[in-house]
Parts: sequence; C-alpha cells; structure tokens
Amino acid sequence: MKLKIYQVDAFTNAIFSGNPACVVPLEEWLPDDVLLNITKENAVAETAFFIKGKDNYHLRWFTPEVEMDLCGHATLASAHVISNFIDNNATEIKFETLSGQLSVQVNTEGYTLNFPSRKPKPSDLPEEITKALSIQPQKVYKDRDFMLVYKNEEEIKNLKIDRTYFDKINLGTGGVIVTAKGSESDFVSRFFTPQASILEDPVTGSAHCTLIPYWSEQLQKTKLSAIQLSERKGILNCEDLGDRVLISGNARTYLIGEIFIE
Repeated sequence: MKLKIYQVDAFTNAIFSGNPACVVPLEEWLPDDVLLNITKENAVAETAFFIKGKDNYHLRWFTPEVEMDLCGHATLASAHVISNFIDNNATEIKFETLSGQLSVQVNTEGYTLNFPSRKPKPSDLPEEITKALSIQPQKVYKDRDFMLVYKNEEEIKNLKIDRTYFDKINLGTGGVIVTAKGSESDFVSRFFTPQASILEDPVTGSAHCTLIPYWSEQLQKTKLSAIQLSERKGILNCEDLGDRVLISGNARTYLIGEIFIE
C-alpha cells in the first residue's frame, strides 16, 4: 500500500518555525494501530488523517501516543493540503471530527479556523504539577487543559518543567497551558503535555479555545493577537464569538512524500 504524505509548518509564514504536522489523505480508514504507528514513525506532535466525503472531510488526529479529540495546527495543516493540492477552488473546508463539525475559511491572508469555545473554570492544581513548575502561577483554571495564569511574559519565557514530577500525572488528551498578558501581543502562552514524547508543543491551536474566552473577558475585547513562545514560535490572530472562537494563521509546505506499508 502506498499513501501520500505532506508535512506542513502551521501558524507561521516560514518553514522551520510554527508547529509541524503531517497530513495523510486516505481512501478508507486503516486500523487504528496502523494510524498510530504511522504517527509514531512521523515523529512530530500530530498527524492528521482525512477521508473526503460528499461535501466535507472526516478528520482524525493522532499524537505518537493517543488519538486526540481536537487539534488546531493539524486542522490548519489539513486545510492547507486540501486547498493547495486537492481542491484549489476551496474557500471553506468543512471537517467532521470528534469535536463535531469544524470549518476553515481559506483566503489570501491564510486560514481561519472556526472552533468550539472552551471557557475555563477556576480549579485547584494537582501536587505533581505544582512541584514540576519552576515558577508558581497567580491563578489556576481548567477545561480540557489546565490553564495557569502568570504575572508577565518574562515568567512564561523563563518557566521550566521538571519531568520527574510532571510525568507522574496523566491528563489523557489534555495538557497544561501557561499564559500571561503579552508585551508585543495581547497575550502569550506555552503548552506542555505530561508523559508525551514531545514535552512542549510548539503552537497549540486547541489551547486557544480556552485562552481566547479568558483573555477576551480580561481585556474586554473580542479580537486578540497571540504569540506562543516556544522555540519555534507561533503567531495567531483570534476572535471571541461567544460559543465559538476564530483562530487565524498561515502555513507552509515543508515536505511531500509517500508512505509504503506492506
């Protein structure tokens, strides 16, 4: 069996930055263990698989460990592949996913993801996470992910994670967002996943489903600029629509190849 594979850098205007995702179009679903093995072989944070339907695409996302319920950068990467290599006339791409129907608008400036809002609620922080943090947060919230609010951008940049403690907790498909008001953007963030082969995700679109409603309320504005302060760095433009959020960014194709499965 031969499959096409694309590697795309998402939420960036240049390769070697943003968040790399692999995208594999399929004619029919392969067994889950095969999808997971392909993802492990790709050795990036997420691999997206999709099948074309009548007027939408059935989309699934895998990390090297588990199937995810929602992934922003691999959705953007999938839309990039579809609009550039499958349907050049696409202006809106609809996906059916574990998180319901998602859509991506394609325009000259890039891509806009329409995702569910996940407004966080105040929470206590598990002891394992507290011990793993080199700097303690001012506030703690939770939806799928824990969201830790810090005093300023410098604390986000300087934060270190001790995996000795961090990897003792299992958050399922969730992770830990750290965030603060930005100095050159409305807010900044980083994202960490315990027990994952890749500790820090370079740019996490799904985390912004939680970040956007929080910062929209804090800053009293619906349109927001965001930077994810990983080593590769990601730039996102965001909008709070109430029960939905818009997350906009660009993408660049890094690799096109073929997978051979016996």
